[in-house]
Amino acid sequence: MIVPGEYHRNLSQFMNRDAVRNIVIIAHVDHGKTTLVDCLLRQSGQFRDSQLEGERILDSNDLERERGITILAKNISIPYRDTKINIIDTPGHADFGGEVERVLQMADGALLLVDAAEGPMPQTRFVLSKALEHGLRPIVVINKIDRPDSRALEVVDETLALIIELGGDAHWESFCHVFASAKAGFAKYNLDDPDGTNMQPILDLVLKHVPPPKIDPRPEFRMRVTTLDWSEFVGRIMIGRIESGAIHKNDTLSVIVADGSVHQEKVAQVFVFDKLGRTEVLKAEAGDIVALVGLQNADIGDTITDPSFLVPLPRIAVDLPTLQMMFTINSSPLAGRDGKYVTGRQLRTRLFKELERNVALRVEETEQGDRYAVSGRGVLHLSVLIETMRREGFELSVGKPQVLTKYENGVRLEPSEHLVVHVPTEYFGSVMEAIGNRRGDLIEMTSRGDQTVAHFDIPSRGLIGLRARLLNATKGTIVMNHRFKEFREVDGKLPGRQNGALIANMGGKAVAYSLFNLQARGEMFVSHGDEVYEGMVVGEHCRSNDLPVNVTKEKQLTNVRAAGSDENIILKPARKMSLEEALEYIEDDEWVEITPKSIRIRKAILSESERRRRGRVANA
Repeated sequence: MIVPGEYHRNLSQFMNRDAVRNIVIIAHVDHGKTTLVDCLLRQSGQFRDSQLEGERILDSNDLERERGITILAKNISIPYRDTKINIIDTPGHADFGGEVERVLQMADGALLLVDAAEGPMPQTRFVLSKALEHGLRPIVVINKIDRPDSRALEVVDETLALIIELGGDAHWESFCHVFASAKAGFAKYNLDDPDGTNMQPILDLVLKHVPPPKIDPRPEFRMRVTTLDWSEFVGRIMIGRIESGAIHKNDTLSVIVADGSVHQEKVAQVFVFDKLGRTEVLKAEAGDIVALVGLQNADIGDTITDPSFLVPLPRIAVDLPTLQMMFTINSSPLAGRDGKYVTGRQLRTRLFKELERNVALRVEETEQGDRYAVSGRGVLHLSVLIETMRREGFELSVGKPQVLTKYENGVRLEPSEHLVVHVPTEYFGSVMEAIGNRRGDLIEMTSRGDQTVAHFDIPSRGLIGLRARLLNATKGTIVMNHRFKEFREVDGKLPGRQNGALIANMGGKAVAYSLFNLQARGEMFVSHGDEVYEGMVVGEHCRSNDLPVNVTKEKQLTNVRAAGSDENIILKPARKMSLEEALEYIEDDEWVEITPKSIRIRKAILSESERRRRGRVANA
């Protein structure tokens, strides 16, 4: 490896295309991608200890660190044997598949991580299929071989079978794999070899099997924008891989946008990726992954090209969204108390700005001017957007998630998912019953010790609210993963929420005396002192119907006291839902009210008398 301090002196040698490798790391969620990148960074010898503190170094976003998942793809580079290796870390969750699809455009090879115990999972199939579609040869890394339930050799066979199944027959003879433990910091070619001390076998396979960037021999500069970044100092930053030619600082280039129109802009700065950051250069050539400053009117998928060669590159194609939610302004009596941005204009501006960098998102205006139909890959995909907006100071209300359907030959089709669950065998009966009620079909079931692994086909709408139900049924022991499979004919209705809601019939502050008397009616969502308003859902009824209740009623005081007439008020802890839990809990006539400080559930129609009147009209 290059010794510390030598890298910047030798940066010019990487302008030779044979000394560059562009790889993407892909895997199912929690199979160790970001941990592997951490290990490679620490062993590169290019960083001070203070630069690599903590775990999941690339997960710099607050939401990523809190949730323990990668949400945004990240670019870094490390030097190895006089070669610059550009590494792209990608999300593992299916809801962020759009991030994977767009960054694959920049890579020439892929590291496919597979857990040595779990084997190929739903998202493994998705990311591998996309990599093969782009012609990337996968180098398989069997990670976490130090797990006590490791079955590394079986997983190698399963991964090879998956590659062949997805049309990767061309990689049969050149199939290569390595065994590793990113957490322990070693990799080895054979399972029987003694544990090593570094990740060198992985990097050697990258140099041997990943080709240098494919260079278009045209002299004219062309690049496709695959990522957008933002800086408070320089504004928008365009990131992509140069397909042909070279770019210099202060060049004037043409931008070809989605509708085919062309405009010219000047490049103020050119950066290449250097370790954890970027280094400004005067010139970059074909094959480099670069960040351009100064182009303020380009979006993801646009082509940046020499003005003398106005031929656009193919735009980035991503799978269509499968889920939709209605976004609107917060119209509750408590609106405007917490947030900074509360108007419909501000909400619209923020949603359409998100489209610039979130290629898997769709936003449509509706006939009601303050409502927007926002479509994404799943509840998590949209909830991350909502949580981000919430932390920025937005107040909004969001409706129940709805799956997106389509018609083919007069038949209504809905998205279906491939669901995989890992659950202790003693709870499998309850899991089968819950999934069966959601029209899930069992495909395959295997046992691994005291665990049962089952594969299901299930409508996407059947997954809404299923996770919370299964966690309750299995005492939190279930692990479930899913991915989009196909569109199939809509098959009947699904059961809704089994319990009704306890709805506040007047505003004020919740009082312990009232909450204590209502505990027999169901589970409460509010605590003593919480502010409520008419139409707010304050609890879950023990029966199937909705029940208006008064949680603000105080005990009437008198001068008469008798022994035993005063009870000790002992309240059960209120059930506090996360954003995803609230979104999956609500019904069609309810909204989730989201502010920087609170998450509340409310009825769409706040007035009790108005809800009753509309109910009578609907039943007439």
